Formats: sequence, C-alpha cells, structure tokens
Amino acid sequence: MIAVAQRLNTVEEYYFSRKLREVRQLIAEGNPVINMGIGSPDLHPAPEVIDALKNSVSDPMAHQYQSYQGLPELRENMAGFYRKHFGVALDSNREVLPLMGSKEGIMHISLAFLNEGDEVLIPDPGYPTYTSVTRLVGATPRYYDLTEAQGWLPDLDALESTDLSRVKLMWLNYPHMPTGTNGNTELYDKLVAFAKRNNILLVNDNPYSFVLNNNPRSILQVDGAKEVAMELNSLSKTFNMAGWRVGMVLGSADHIDAVLKVKSNMDSGMFYGIQKGAVAALQCSDNWYKEMNDVYAKRRELIYKLVEKLDCSYSKDAVGMFVWARLPEGVSEAEEFIDSILYDKHIFITPGTIFGKNGQGYIRFSLCTPEEKIEEAISRL
Repeated sequence: MIAVAQRLNTVEEYYFSRKLREVRQLIAEGNPVINMGIGSPDLHPAPEVIDALKNSVSDPMAHQYQSYQGLPELRENMAGFYRKHFGVALDSNREVLPLMGSKEGIMHISLAFLNEGDEVLIPDPGYPTYTSVTRLVGATPRYYDLTEAQGWLPDLDALESTDLSRVKLMWLNYPHMPTGTNGNTELYDKLVAFAKRNNILLVNDNPYSFVLNNNPRSILQVDGAKEVAMELNSLSKTFNMAGWRVGMVLGSADHIDAVLKVKSNMDSGMFYGIQKGAVAALQCSDNWYKEMNDVYAKRRELIYKLVEKLDCSYSKDAVGMFVWARLPEGVSEAEEFIDSILYDKHIFITPGTIFGKNGQGYIRFSLCTPEEKIEEAISRL
C-alpha cells in the first residue's frame, strides 16, 4: 500500500464516525438502541423551504455550475437575517460568503490564515474539529480551559499572562457546545479588545443561537469587531437543514476575500435548489422559531427527568440543542458510564471526554430525539 500522508498521523477518525458504526451494529443485531448522542435534527424544514427546492429544479439554470460566492439573493438574505436578528449591518457583496455547511468553513479559514507552526487557541471542552483541522494544516493546537467553576467562560487574564506571540487564531463557540453556556455582550467586548491587543483573529462558531435561547447574540455586534473577528453560522440547527449543508461566514471584506481564495479552489458552487431553499428558510417568520422551540422545550423537560434517573446534575440556565450533565458523585469515567448504559439499556449518550480533558466527569444528551423515545428511555431506567 502507498504510504499515507504524514498529516494523517496527527488526527484520528471522528468519534461519531467510529461510535455510530458500533451503534448500527447493535441495531443490526436486534437491539433497539435509542440514539441521544448526536445533534442531527429529526424535525423537518419548513414546508416553504421544501417547496422552494422542488420548484427550483425546473429552472433553466438549476443544473449549471453556480457562483463560488452563491446567489446574490442568498447573500442578501443572509445579510438581512443578521440585520433583523442581531442588528449587524453587512455588505452582502463583500462581507458574506455562503458555505457548504459551517464545518467546511473551519477548514477554509484555517487554510486561509494559518501557517505551519502558528498556534491556535481552542476551547476545552470544545468541538473536536477545531483541533483536527488545526493539525491537518500544520498549525499547533493550544487549549484554553473552560470549567464549570468559571461558568464555562475563558479566563482572558490568565491567557494574557502567557506568551501569545505565536497565536494567530482563536476559536470561540457561543452558545457553547457542549455545555450550552450563552455568550454575552461583556464577554464579546472583552474578547474583541483582547484580540486587538494581541493581533489575533477571532472566529465565533454560532450555530445554536436560536435553539431555546431568548437572547441571540453575535460577536459582530461589538463596535470594531470586524477588524479582528469573523463569525460562522449555519442553517443546520436553526432550520433543520443539517443534511442540506448550508452555512455562512461573515466578516470584513479582506477576511472574506482570503477565505474565498481557498473556497474557490475547493468546490464549484452550491446546488441551485439548495440555495433557493436556504433563501426561503431565512425568510421564515418568527412563528417558525417559536414552534420549533416549543417542541425542544418539551423534550428538554423529559431529558431532565432522564438525567435525574441517572443521578446526574445539570443547569437549567443552558441554551441550545443539548443537555450537559455532571456524572453522579463518585463516578468519573464518562466513556465507561455511557458504554454501560449503551450495552445494558440500549441508550446512546455522548461522553464529555470527546470534547477535551475538561469534559471528563460529564455527559451530553441531544434533544434530537422524539418525546416517545425519551419516555421509553426513562422507562428502561
């Protein structure tokens, strides 16, 4: 066999790719596994979104190559979405770039700004892709601690007391996955000032703002943020379009141009019909968010009961698509704990350890599970 690239030695197969194979095998063997591990929305997009996709297929330009920058109509609606919900003004021609999901944006941004040996500040716990992409491009992950004692917020004073001379980029993720901690204006103000003092590019990964959250925020609301900050967002969670792969990156024209240089060499544009569906989604009325959150609120109350059945503890202040729970007193190994439940009760829960060392002692439940399945899980316990 031809030797693989050395960069593959820096990463492992994604946890859910590996673990879900195990779950599928259990199901194939006749075990009725209830999957509460992954945040893949089971609810449908709005009917008008489906209609827009269907109607677009007969358009004469539907099957041609599309613009690397997406349809002007899509960019305008992305800018309008930020203007309506966050009060952020964006030039749709220069400060908005549609993506095939925000996950590809993590790679594009990393390729655009990081050189080999640059350091990247990554939250612990945090989304594992920040680490794997950093390593794949030859940069060096440098973790900053988020702990329950600190309210799952970064200690910027502690960070600034260290040598930051090689740090080029800092990943943020508020509302935070996996803990559900929300961002706030004070935090964003401090982060932007911190980035300006230390010449660091901030990237806030912001896909959970509209799930069970009464106060959606963007780091771009801070005056002068575009000088040092970009924001990723996605239609996956907000509009139940995870499999459609529609995201966006927003920021200054110079930053967006750098990402476009990478993106235009990586794909040949997003399918026309998906773009038209995304336009329809971004135009949804406020009733859309209310109806979706009514469903998630009922599920979350049931998840709380499930968590209590397991003698775990949790915070009701968290927002987003997950419930983050501390393991029972005297139990510390998250992976052993979830495996015992998987094989004994056929319920799959995510161990906190996959998000970093500070996830040890915690587990995460997804709200992407119908009420009847959560009730069944409760009964199994």
